[in-house]
Amino acid sequence: MKQISAVSLLVILGIAAYAQLAKPIQFREESHDFGTVIEEDGPVAHEFVFTNNGSTPIQILKVQPSCGCTTPGWSKEPIMPGKTGSIKAQYDPKGRPGYFSKSLTVTTDASNQPVVLHIKGTVTSKNGFSTAEFQALSGSIRLKSLSFNFGKIFLKDEFVVREFEFVNSGTNPVTFLGKVDAPAYIRVAAEPTVVEPGKKGILKVSYNGKLKGQYGFQTDHINVHTNDEVQPVKGFNVYATLEDYFPSMNTDELAKAPQLRFASQTVDYGSMKQNISVIREVEISNSGKSTLEIRSVQGNCTCIKAEVEKQKLKPGESTKLAISFNPQDRKGTQTKSVTVYSSDPLNPVQRITLTGVVD
Repeated sequence: MKQISAVSLLVILGIAAYAQLAKPIQFREESHDFGTVIEEDGPVAHEFVFTNNGSTPIQILKVQPSCGCTTPGWSKEPIMPGKTGSIKAQYDPKGRPGYFSKSLTVTTDASNQPVVLHIKGTVTSKNGFSTAEFQALSGSIRLKSLSFNFGKIFLKDEFVVREFEFVNSGTNPVTFLGKVDAPAYIRVAAEPTVVEPGKKGILKVSYNGKLKGQYGFQTDHINVHTNDEVQPVKGFNVYATLEDYFPSMNTDELAKAPQLRFASQTVDYGSMKQNISVIREVEISNSGKSTLEIRSVQGNCTCIKAEVEKQKLKPGESTKLAISFNPQDRKGTQTKSVTVYSSDPLNPVQRITLTGVVD
């Protein structure tokens, strides 16, 4: 058995060695790491050198990069047996901050199987930031966006804080004066209050959902005052989607909770005429064991108006949700929705989809 195993091992090693020798084109390396790439220094390049291990000349037919940011060049003349050729990979980091990993697919006349080369690295800036990353300009400071999106916010009496990074791209320090034109449920603080040229800072924006006191997607505009000579007052939009907060409930509490149910979660308006409102009704019921409260009903378009007959439903009770759809100079297939916010702890936010065709 030991002799058989030894013979098998020699066969396997022989096959592997033959496969390596039989490979017509052999690269010294098939992957290159550029490491840290400075955006301002321009494109970086690396040369992949290969050897023709075959007995006939090899022609590079095509080198296909995985993106337009990589520019390839290669030996155009046939590579004779035993000689070397090269493929040059050039990467342009302009406007491409952060990590990158790209490939070049090399096709030759020596094999049906292409060779795939890889390059990678991380693009940074001399100033520690990239203008491509901080594209939004407000006077001397750059941000990733002129809007602050909080996502989901619960209607709780607490301030939720989000941090938004910015950089001073000007030539003078920018001082945040501590004056903010905003409603009481939004607060803004800058850290540090004085940001030197080329340095980063953070705007800490706080949002209190209970003080806002509304449901669904909300938009607010705020102004932040600075000593920036280019644009001292900086305006931003603040977005948030507000929902009720429900603490964790045990099995018995859930069994006694209200449950919102729709007779149908889709409404088909069929064929509609322009600027002529069409009304459909959907039955809403409470299949739970305690009173259900309909807290808000909102359409996702000004063309939608929705109202319920009753906002509080006892267990087993039902009501009608009337949904009016005005096409308002629209044409063709329409898809809208109505969102219902309720005291159902398991499904507090539910939607009805509206469809129709405007002639």
